[in-house]
Amino acid sequence: MLKQFQKLKPRDIYLNRLIAFQDKEPVKVVTGIRRCGKSCLLKLMQKHLLDSGIQQNQIIAMNFESMEYRNLDVQAFYHSIKDRVLPDKKMYLFFDELQRLDQWEDAVNSFRIDFDCDIYITGSNAYLLSSEYSTYLSGRYVEIKMLPLSFREFLDFHEYEIREYESPLGIQKRAYDSSGEMALWEDLFEAFLHYGGMPGITDIALEQEKVFILLDGIYSTIVVRDILEREKRRGERRITDPILLRKIILFLADYIGNNTSLNSISNTLVSENLLRDRKKYDKPATQTIAAYVGALQEAYMFYEIKRFDVKGKEKLKTLGKYYIVDIGLRNYLLGYRDIDTGHILENIVFFELLRRGFDVAIGKIGDKEIDFIATKDEEKIYYQITDDMTAESTKERELAPLRAVRDNYEKIVIAMKTPTTASIEGIKIVRLIDFLLE
Repeated sequence: MLKQFQKLKPRDIYLNRLIAFQDKEPVKVVTGIRRCGKSCLLKLMQKHLLDSGIQQNQIIAMNFESMEYRNLDVQAFYHSIKDRVLPDKKMYLFFDELQRLDQWEDAVNSFRIDFDCDIYITGSNAYLLSSEYSTYLSGRYVEIKMLPLSFREFLDFHEYEIREYESPLGIQKRAYDSSGEMALWEDLFEAFLHYGGMPGITDIALEQEKVFILLDGIYSTIVVRDILEREKRRGERRITDPILLRKIILFLADYIGNNTSLNSISNTLVSENLLRDRKKYDKPATQTIAAYVGALQEAYMFYEIKRFDVKGKEKLKTLGKYYIVDIGLRNYLLGYRDIDTGHILENIVFFELLRRGFDVAIGKIGDKEIDFIATKDEEKIYYQITDDMTAESTKERELAPLRAVRDNYEKIVIAMKTPTTASIEGIKIVRLIDFLLE
């Protein structure tokens, strides 16, 4: 068992969240897109248990992606665990991709009631936390939302060490590879923009062809297992048109950070003749688009962000935006393009804020828009994201929405290029690299 832990890379932000709920009643549910590291996180938690004195025979781990459990039914699943439970011992149960087992929620609820156990499960589809499951556990679960690697994790996984040094401008950071050679931030961030943060790319050379082969496998699995096959388990609206599904995926990937409605997706697909290879040439209904987009969100491939009226203090039902969970997947789908940098940077910052535990909304104040309002507990921060703050016109455009906000919460402009990292009229100016390395 210990041997399988030797090559594990740390994911401390998520591991610490699991540890915080160790030996507490809630079932720990780790969710996220396929191949973002959920299985490894369960192994990291098992290693933590062993290191803290838990015996190996107190840990039961099953991965339902394995053929070993393909024909297992819920009754056999329950009894296989019951037979391994030790009397008068706390048991630790780890079930990976459990949504592949029909009626698994019955068994998990029984484990919770019948045994002295601590339960950890993962799933690659939001079906895992559907209303049916919530009813069974009556709120007795905690969700750990896992994402692909952040830029900081990307550096760690590729064995870059970050060192701080004192300069006339204050504390600065440099990156060094495993041989001690200094690397340029521009090169490292460009690699992150090209290849994204799927942990699996760490095991292969950072070459576009190899990375795209890996991402093709992830994409295909998401489409087939988590979307096209999902209705077999649910009886909801079938996703029956793989061509339409791919066109919607390409649309959302291309239009990250743009104001989007279900109707605009449908109109664009028709007006740009993107459905010419479909058997039916009629415009897809809004309900159909909604079902397909919902399936993509359930598979954690795209995330929607809603608007918030800063003055009215209420969420708005008007146009929202979509962001793709990994920028490498976008490049695989569309090809790498050195355009639309502003929305790409927004995409990266959005998911960084989610990693840090913030709820994120778009801010609307009059006719102006604030890229992100990030809230957590009593904390609130307004963010503007831009590629370049060196031009005076850009500076004024980015500062104007933040100036219009009259409360005393922190206001920050994050810029890829900026002549200053101080503040303007109380609004902080932060380099993107510094923000991502916090």
